[in-house]
Amino acid sequence: MNPIHAPFPLSRSRRLRRTPWMRDLVRETALGVSDLIWPIFIREGEGIREPVASLPGVDRLSIDNAAIAAEEAATLGIPVIALFPYTDPAKKTPDAAEAWNMENLVNRATRAIKAKVPDIGIMLDVALDPYNSDGHDGIVRDGIILNDETLMALEKQTLAQAESGADILGPSDMMDGRIGIMRQALESHDFADVAIMSYSAKYASAFYGPFRDAVGANGALKGDKKTYQMDFGNTDEALREVAKDLSEGADMVMVKPGMPYLDVCQRVKSEFGVPTFAYQVSGEYAMICAAGQNGWIDQDAAMLESLGAFKRAGCDGILTYFANRTARILLNEDL
Repeated sequence: MNPIHAPFPLSRSRRLRRTPWMRDLVRETALGVSDLIWPIFIREGEGIREPVASLPGVDRLSIDNAAIAAEEAATLGIPVIALFPYTDPAKKTPDAAEAWNMENLVNRATRAIKAKVPDIGIMLDVALDPYNSDGHDGIVRDGIILNDETLMALEKQTLAQAESGADILGPSDMMDGRIGIMRQALESHDFADVAIMSYSAKYASAFYGPFRDAVGANGALKGDKKTYQMDFGNTDEALREVAKDLSEGADMVMVKPGMPYLDVCQRVKSEFGVPTFAYQVSGEYAMICAAGQNGWIDQDAAMLESLGAFKRAGCDGILTYFANRTARILLNEDL
């Protein structure tokens, strides 16, 4: 594109910035409530709202309170909630068998929420780290994360979550071949309508710490995840990962983390033209909150600017812990 402008003073860029309504009129990208996915942490118990110290304003919720949050999301027009479990350490094992237990926390929560708020979309994480005593996304043997053995576990987890009523499955494990295994399992067990949003470009990042606190994985993790999550220096590799996942049956793709990887978001959307999402991860959220609480930035303004950046980069939607607050601001509701 080679825009042509008349010379100054015939052309004055500030004419289109003069008033709020004029800026709204010519804005190239806009953030809406329907762009938001709200991640929610759940835990055992009843009537529980347990603050996560490293995520200001975020609580672990018992299933009954998670259902109330789902009602709030539906009322605000947030289309999807994503559930993440805080698993009892006693249920974590080397084979991560709790991942496909039909009575595990996320599966019970999914059924309870669907019974109360049937029209809310529910997204579940397909990975073993909440259930693995080693804290890894795959099965570990002699310090090695085993790819193909993990695929068999992920297949069982996929079917348990689909049976429980999940609408979207989000494989975040970064094992090779998992999308094909999941898609084939869903098709062969009459779950053809369950969508897959693949964490296609998930980087080994320093921004995940508060999330690991929230799901209780920090203490369990042995070593790091660099043998399966991506190196932050690579972008061509991200395109290869996305292409592979699409060829195996992914419906949507995700880049994670978010703001440090806007270039990757833009490349993915431009190259493939498929529904593209980003996860504004816990470290990004915590930094904005901490700076806001200290009076160093305007938290709400920074929040909206950061989310607008995802849309500008080409994302169709964003997973963000700011989802409910953002929705209220966009809808001009009292906070």
